[in-house]
Amino acid sequence: VVFDQRIVSVIQEAADLLGQPARPMTSGAGQDAQMMARLCPSAMIFVPSVDGISHSPAEYTRPEHLELGANVLLQTLLRLAE
Repeated sequence: VVFDQRIVSVIQEAADLLGQPARPMTSGAGQDAQMMARLCPSAMIFVPSVDGISHSPAEYTRPEHLELGANVLLQTLLRLAE
């Protein structure tokens, strides 16, 4: 699925504003965003999981990474609402 480049750019700007490294990523897993992208502009924000494990009961993301991801989302939404 191809995500909305405007939203992807705003996510990058939000991460930059917060001093957080960010890079475009490809996800091979099925995501709700795949379906939503057919209906409306969409993008995703990924946060790191310990040892790269995802879509598993063993998946764990450190609280500080969840907080950073939430702050990137907040800044993204504030910019998109302007």
